[in-house]
Amino acid sequence: MIIDCHGHFTTVPKQLHAWRKKQLENVHDVAAQPKPSDLNITDDEIREAIVNGQLKLQKERGSDLTIFSPIAGQMGHHLGNEQTSLVWSTLCNDLINRVSTMFPDNFIGVCQLPQSPGVSPANCIPELRRCVEELGFVGCNLNPDPSGGYWTDPPLTDKYWYPLYEEMVRLNVPAMVHVSGSCNPNFHGTGAHYINADTTAFMQFLTSDLFKDFPTLRFVIPHGGGAVPYHWGRYRGLSLETVNRPLEPILNNVAFDTCVYHKPGIEFLTSVIPIDSILFGSEMIGALRGNDPNTGQPWDDTKKYVDACVGLSKEDLYKIYEGNARRMYPRLDEKLKIQGK
Repeated sequence: MIIDCHGHFTTVPKQLHAWRKKQLENVHDVAAQPKPSDLNITDDEIREAIVNGQLKLQKERGSDLTIFSPIAGQMGHHLGNEQTSLVWSTLCNDLINRVSTMFPDNFIGVCQLPQSPGVSPANCIPELRRCVEELGFVGCNLNPDPSGGYWTDPPLTDKYWYPLYEEMVRLNVPAMVHVSGSCNPNFHGTGAHYINADTTAFMQFLTSDLFKDFPTLRFVIPHGGGAVPYHWGRYRGLSLETVNRPLEPILNNVAFDTCVYHKPGIEFLTSVIPIDSILFGSEMIGALRGNDPNTGQPWDDTKKYVDACVGLSKEDLYKIYEGNARRMYPRLDEKLKIQGK
């Protein structure tokens, strides 16, 4: 079974974008903001968006199940306020639930959290509970920088975040560390801000006692781990010299995905990071939608790169494609076992 740990509903019908635009235009006028009931997206429109988008590419590229979440770049936690974020997140999560209900064999939900700069992450707990306990989602996306590129909230390892972590542990769900858009002109969203956040989160984990406090807390760092695999020697040295402990135990709690858009990058990732800590991910349909002119192949067809890696055994491929995802997302594993998979 091929499980893609990183997919977003980027083909959502245009009505959602129009609803969001009106909401943000009226942030300071609650009466003028659209209501969730004002959004009218039919099942047929969702079906068309998925069948002609993610499902079509699943079949063409040979994957089976996508762990699916709202559009990361449009979570927009830095826009509006706490209330607009809550309504927006709930709306987006409900659409993911409709997709996973309509296509239960192909998509399973991961939720967007209603974060807002300077607002306690504890305020996200009710929506996390709703999505996991009522909608059957298997994880969440956690934005380490709700300010959109200015990093005004405490590090992920600060006790500021602990109430949310306690609930994640109770629910037995992981978080993918995933920023949203950047409003800082110094940082391009997908080309810099995403990679910066992946790298920053790992460094925060390295220098903290977070996993002593939460031994079963789990994170997936996307986009191949940002700069981390390339500088693995640096991080091993920093771990020994700054906190006097080996780096490798962090990988009991942290894994990276394969959203690296060329074969040499995947080969490097799988040669440096232990196979037990790599999950297949494509970000499909995501940051790049065109083809590599050198190969004629889509940038985000990451399965082709993994399949072409020399030296990966059948056991390695099983772990990357299925086993590691089932371990990192135990609620997914439970659902698959119920289905006899």
